[in-house]
Amino acid sequence: SNTADPRSISRLSARISTAFSNPKPSTNTRLCCSRIAPSSLALLSPTITMADAKRVQDLKDIANRLRVYSIEATSAANSGHPTSCMSAAEVISVLFHQEMRYDVSKPRDPNNDRFILSKGHAAPVLYAAWHIAGHKKVTYEELLNLRKFGAPLEGHPTPKLDFVDVATGSLGQGLSVAAGMAYTGKHFDKHEYRTYCMMGDGESAEGSVWEAFSFAGHYKLDNLVAIFDVNRLGQSDPTALQHNVEMYKLRAQSFGWHAIIVDGHDINAVIAAFNEAKATKGKPTCLVCKTYKGYAWDNAAEGINDLMGWHGKPLGARAADVLAKIKSGTNMSAFIPPPSPRVSLSAPNTSFIGLSSPPSYKPDEQVATRKAYGNALKKLGESSTRVVGMDGDTKNSTFAITFQQAFPERFIECFIAEQNLVGIGIGCGCRGRTVPFISTFSAFFTRAFDQIRMGAISQANIKCVGSHAGISIGEDGPSQMALEDLAMFRTIPNATVFYPSDPVSMERAVELAANTEGIVFIRSSRPTSVSIYPMNEKFEVGKSKVVRESSSDKVTVVGAGITLHEALKAHNELKAAGINIRVVDIFCLKPPDSDLLKACVAATGGKIVTVEDHYPEGGIGGVVAEALSEVSGVVHRRLAVNGMPTSGPCAKLLEVHGISSSHIVAACKALC
Repeated sequence: SNTADPRSISRLSARISTAFSNPKPSTNTRLCCSRIAPSSLALLSPTITMADAKRVQDLKDIANRLRVYSIEATSAANSGHPTSCMSAAEVISVLFHQEMRYDVSKPRDPNNDRFILSKGHAAPVLYAAWHIAGHKKVTYEELLNLRKFGAPLEGHPTPKLDFVDVATGSLGQGLSVAAGMAYTGKHFDKHEYRTYCMMGDGESAEGSVWEAFSFAGHYKLDNLVAIFDVNRLGQSDPTALQHNVEMYKLRAQSFGWHAIIVDGHDINAVIAAFNEAKATKGKPTCLVCKTYKGYAWDNAAEGINDLMGWHGKPLGARAADVLAKIKSGTNMSAFIPPPSPRVSLSAPNTSFIGLSSPPSYKPDEQVATRKAYGNALKKLGESSTRVVGMDGDTKNSTFAITFQQAFPERFIECFIAEQNLVGIGIGCGCRGRTVPFISTFSAFFTRAFDQIRMGAISQANIKCVGSHAGISIGEDGPSQMALEDLAMFRTIPNATVFYPSDPVSMERAVELAANTEGIVFIRSSRPTSVSIYPMNEKFEVGKSKVVRESSSDKVTVVGAGITLHEALKAHNELKAAGINIRVVDIFCLKPPDSDLLKACVAATGGKIVTVEDHYPEGGIGGVVAEALSEVSGVVHRRLAVNGMPTSGPCAKLLEVHGISSSHIVAACKALC
C-alpha cells in the first residue's frame, strides 16, 4: 500500500470502503484498515498534511495511556464503562494533543476550543485526558477515586469540574449544547474557537440528535465538529446500524453536513479527518469513526474487544492481563503539549442588566402578559448585548418577535424542535457568554423536560418563558393548554419560578430573571388585563404581594395570572355582601414567600383558598400547602382545573372547571 500506482490506490480505496461499510468485518479487514501507510492516505486526500512519525507514535502511546487509566480507574471503582472509553481513545488523544487549542490551567477560558462528551458514560477517558494534559487537580491518585462518595470525578461528567461545561449522560443531548456553543462562537463572540462533540452510536436513535443536526446544518456552523464513536455495541444489544458507517454518513449529509468516514483507531486517519474538517467551510463536519468497543492494540483485549456483555462493567479478573499487554508496548510517559488558544476574548461583563426604561402602561390599557414579555426583553436587549432570544416558531404568539425585530442579530429561530431549543439555550449560556431567553408555549416545554432536568445538573443559566398557559387560552383546546408546567419547573433543583399577573409584574419578572443565576421559568398568559400595580412597583425573588386587605379579612385568597383577576372580582362581590377577604398575588412560586403566607393565614383565622389555572398537583395550591404544612389550625380549600378540558370561550371554561370568581365567592362563603 506504499505504492503511488493509481491502480493500487484504487484497490486500497475499495478495501477501505468495504471495511467501513461491512457490518461485521473480519479481523483481517480491520487490521488492513489500521495499517494504511501515511503516503497512501495523503494520495487519497490531497488536503491532508501528515504528522511526523514521532508525533504519531506519541499520540498512539497517549491513546494507550488513556486506555490504561480508564481501565485502572474503573477497576478501582469496581464499576463504570471501560470498554466505551477504549473505543474512543485514539480520537480523544488526537483531540486533546493535536487538534484542540486550549489552556490547561484555565479550562473555561473563553478563547479555548470547546468539547462536549455527549456519551457521558465514557467519563473516565475524559478524566484521563485532562490528567495527561496536565490539569493539576486531576492527579493519578484522583483517577483512582472515580465514583467514590465525595470525590470530584463522578460516574458521569458534571460542571463541578472546571473542565466540564455541561453534565452529560442522558444520551442524545450533547450535540444541541455544542451547536449552541458553536452558534455563540460564530455569531455572538465572532471568535475562531471551535466546538467538538463526541457521541456514541447508540444515542443516534434519539430524535434530539437529529434536531441538532438540522439546526447546525441550517445555520452552516462550520466551527462545529460532531464525532460518532461507532463501536457497534449498545448496552443490551448491538446498535440498530451496527457498523453501517455509510448510513451514518448519508444521514449527516442529508442535514447539510460534510461527513467523513474514518478508521477511529488509526491516528493518521483521525488527524487527516480533523484537518479536512478545519478546511471545510460553509457547513459543519461529522466524523463517522468506525471503532470497536473494548479495543486495544495487538489484540491486548482479546475476549473483550467487539463482544457483547461488557457494557458498564469493569474488566475484573481480565484487567491485570489486559493492562500488562497494553503497557508492554506503550511509552507511559508520552506527552504532547496541547496547542494554545488565540486570545482575543475577555471574561463577560456580569453587571446588573436592567430595563432600559420602566414599565409604561395607561390605567385602562388592556395588555396580555405575553406581550409585556416582548416589551421587557427588548428593553433588556437595549441595556446589554449579552441578552439573546430564541424561540420555536411561536415568536409571534410569545411576543419574542418584539426582540427579534429590534435585534435580529441576537435572535435565534430554532423552529419546532423544543428539545434542541432548550439545548441550544444551554449551550449559548455556557461560560457566561450570553443570557439566553427561551420562549415557546408552556405546554411544549414538557417535551424538553429531560433537557431542563439535565440543565439543572449542568448549572445552566437559562430563562424559559412559557405562554398560552392554562384553560384561559380558550378555543385552542387541551393540546395547547399548559396545566402541568408550574409543577414541572418547581421540581427542578434551585430553579426560580415566576407567575406574573399584569404587564408591570411581567416586565419586572423578566428583569429579575436576567439577573438571577440558574434556570428561571416565567409563565405568561394569553388573556389581556389592565395593570394592577403602579409603574414603579418593586418586585423581588421569593416575595409575594398582598393586593387587597383590611383589618377584618375573613379568608385569604391566593391566585396568579387569570385567577388573580378572578379573585379581585370575588373580592368586590364579597365586600358588597359585607365579607372582606385578603387577596394575595403569589408572583414567585419558587422560592415561595412562606412568611407572608403564614402571616396572612394567621390574620384570617387559618382560612385560605388557593385558585389556579393549573392541575391540582404541584401548582399554587401545592406551594401554599407546603408552606403551611407545619402551621396548625389551617383550613385550606383548593380550586384548580380538574378533569380534561375542552375547547371553549375562556369565561365558560373558567366557570365549568371551577376557578371563576363565582366559585371563589362560594368557597369563601363556605369557610365563613
